[in-house]
Amino acid sequence: MSERLKKLDYSVLQQCMHCGMCLPNCPTYDTTGIERNSPRGRISLMRAIADDELDVSKKFSDEMYYCLGCLACVSACPAGVDYAHMFESARADIEDAGLLDNPQRRFWRWFTLKVLFTRPRLLRIAGRFLWLYQVCGLQRLLRKLHFLGLMPKRLRELERQTPSVQSRFSHQLIAEWEHPQVEDKPRYRVGLLTGCVQDLAFSDINRDTADVLLANHCSVFTPKAQGCCGSLHGHNGAPDLAKTLARRLIDQFPLEELDAIISNAGGCGSHLKHFARLLADDPAYAERARQWDQKLRDIHEWLIEIGLAPFPTQKETLSATYHPSCHLHHGQGIQKQPLELLRQVPGLKLIPLKEADWCCGSAGIYNITQPKQAELLQQRKASHIRATGAQVVLTSNPGCHLQLQNATDAKQPEWKVMHPVSLIARAYRHS
Repeated sequence: MSERLKKLDYSVLQQCMHCGMCLPNCPTYDTTGIERNSPRGRISLMRAIADDELDVSKKFSDEMYYCLGCLACVSACPAGVDYAHMFESARADIEDAGLLDNPQRRFWRWFTLKVLFTRPRLLRIAGRFLWLYQVCGLQRLLRKLHFLGLMPKRLRELERQTPSVQSRFSHQLIAEWEHPQVEDKPRYRVGLLTGCVQDLAFSDINRDTADVLLANHCSVFTPKAQGCCGSLHGHNGAPDLAKTLARRLIDQFPLEELDAIISNAGGCGSHLKHFARLLADDPAYAERARQWDQKLRDIHEWLIEIGLAPFPTQKETLSATYHPSCHLHHGQGIQKQPLELLRQVPGLKLIPLKEADWCCGSAGIYNITQPKQAELLQQRKASHIRATGAQVVLTSNPGCHLQLQNATDAKQPEWKVMHPVSLIARAYRHS
């Protein structure tokens, strides 16, 4: 057993003052009112394990997987507690101990974490088969005939959450190097990350991101066969796989030639900004990882940093509300920039959202592992969106996008879900 909590810098575990400022911001504590379901309670358990006062147990394992990892506690904490680092270390200890292990769980972790999300070409092949299943009408037919009702309940629920796969993936939409028009001399050279789920289900958002960067005088480098960034692995107790994927991704970008590496997915970006810590003990990659972290930018952050290029005059009016991704808002601390950008979009009426920074229940794979709690949060978020009357809900993470999309009737949707960068790209295209 690796005992990562015991190897953690003890000052990280000592940061919590037990002041309770995190309690009203924690969705699980808000649901149960039980101390162990709060960040403060979980930190006490983690510290007790580091102090050899408790063992990593089944109850501890269940508790750490009941946590959303939304990091709302980080924004609320006056002491700057690094909850994410402790949380990921705890989950790694749990997986090393094998306390949640069973044949079904073992198979799905192996198939997803070790096979599918470590091989980008295989993931695209799987995506292509899923696309064929959807576009040929088989999915619609099976749903109409209620054939899927013969499946176990959990699989039926997962099938309903299946994202619609795009007909073309990012490498088919974006050339490896793209440059602004001749009259627009490039001011910056940036790399664009296309992600894994983002690549399959939202490749159009990646295309929009490239277009917005081009409109803002950036030459864009987009490697063809990008793999998963390792966020899924880092957040779910597989740090060694996360390290492998980080090295592969670093190798794909000429860091010395680029001014920035651009991420457009909040959850991925939160992980991508900590490669230096992840690879600190790797002599071959430690320095390159530090350089990577220095250049990694969320798209909203980058556009504010360089100054958004002006839009053409636009007559269209649109009402929208903004749901910030937890890992963008709390994990990366990017809170004002998306709103600053959206206020510059002509014709956009931006409506405030109650509890905007409250988790929607997606939280990576949380809506798969904790469906009841995820649904509570989804419906809570949907009720607040409904109250705005907005035509569009803006969010910047694929998990949030799907969670908010699935909260409304697909046949008569109450709102359309968009990435802010897609709205910005559309505004640039209106001439």
